[in-house]
Amino acid sequence: MGRLFGTDGVRGRANADLTPELALALAVAAAHTLAETDRSHPPLAVVGRDTRASGEMLEAAVVAGLTSAGANVVRVGVLPTPAVAFLTAEAKADLGVVLSASHNPMPDNGIKLFAAGGHKLPDEIEMRIEAAVETNATTAWDRPIGAGVGRVHDLLDGADHYVQHLVSTLPHRLEGLKVVVDCANGAAAEVAPVAYREAGAEVVAIHAEPNGLNINDECGSNHIEALREAVVEHGAHLGIAHDGDADRIVAVSADGDEVDGDQVMAILALAMREAGTLTQDTLVATVMSNLGLRLAMSAQGIRLIETKVGDRYVLEELRASGLALGGEQSGHIVMPAHATTGDGVLTGLHLMARMAATGKSLAELASVVTKLPQVLINVPVGDRTVGAAAPAVRAEVERAEAELGETGRVLLRPSGTEPLVRVMVEAATEATAREVAERIAALVRTASPAAS
Repeated sequence: MGRLFGTDGVRGRANADLTPELALALAVAAAHTLAETDRSHPPLAVVGRDTRASGEMLEAAVVAGLTSAGANVVRVGVLPTPAVAFLTAEAKADLGVVLSASHNPMPDNGIKLFAAGGHKLPDEIEMRIEAAVETNATTAWDRPIGAGVGRVHDLLDGADHYVQHLVSTLPHRLEGLKVVVDCANGAAAEVAPVAYREAGAEVVAIHAEPNGLNINDECGSNHIEALREAVVEHGAHLGIAHDGDADRIVAVSADGDEVDGDQVMAILALAMREAGTLTQDTLVATVMSNLGLRLAMSAQGIRLIETKVGDRYVLEELRASGLALGGEQSGHIVMPAHATTGDGVLTGLHLMARMAATGKSLAELASVVTKLPQVLINVPVGDRTVGAAAPAVRAEVERAEAELGETGRVLLRPSGTEPLVRVMVEAATEATAREVAERIAALVRTASPAAS
């Protein structure tokens, strides 16, 4: 069996790579691996999903798998991934399951798992679940009968509890701010506009009419063109774009310029330090963050710790070191005092709270970070491991790093969720960064050409 888990759960084309049979097997394995060893009561699982049509099918398979393993299930319906994590913790459940492929296009879907407390899984637990899937494929699992079969209940007010929690975390109300929110026709469609309005902002919602097929379709955090136009058209103070499961954010200033996760982290880090809540004056980011973030934080006396790509690695560092803020350039921002995982709506609220408290525009706040030119090329490959590790590719990376010296860097990594190798280059000029990135990308394509 190949590796099932990527950087953020299990993903694939729904009903092709990610089948109901696989979803059921993963649910059974997760129930056996994550459920409490104390069997004096049945395990409890919280299950939610985004708006993809295939989520209905996969949810049914997951619920069947969980209940067949003796777990009781609380279905919470369509909710953001961080809302499911929050409700998993609130319900003191043994595990949480989200059917979502985040920012991926609609034909894809995914399964994200949370342990008790709403925390993402470490690598070793994922490996145990994969081993259990493989074992159950050849050996029948222990199936309870009669009263031992799990039961299913629906939670109808989960969104209300989640919104109330989000708004209660704010240090400042949002009256006077007008925001356009792009809901990506996804899980944020109901929750995000309500949360922003409850906090006092005037809200214009776009792409908030999911039909099961239009999630992330030319909208959301990967496609902010419509958001830029809407912000200018409505004279809004800012725009916020979420992805399909609303665990991240991309912002747009009043004049339509993008404000990415690095800049959002810097804004929040300075706000938290001022409030005395930035533990050890330290921010956690991944190796994908722009060099400009490190330079900006250093100039402000804030230490930056880097992790592998993936918000779960940021989370692991935050928990291990007792820190208060971390995230990714892509917009997954983690605030452990308020959430157990990246939360786009929470981030949007706190970003606007900083604007309201200071009276400064988003552009002015974001200007603390001067980003170095950065070029990212996603190279489709047949084998992402081979494409990244080929000797010719590694030799070219070493040569490029020597050329750039301290004025730039090269990052080459296989995607954890797609058949891609990501080539990222930062340099003093965009022309240099692009020339180096394209040079390396060409060698990656040669080393492992994509299937036609």
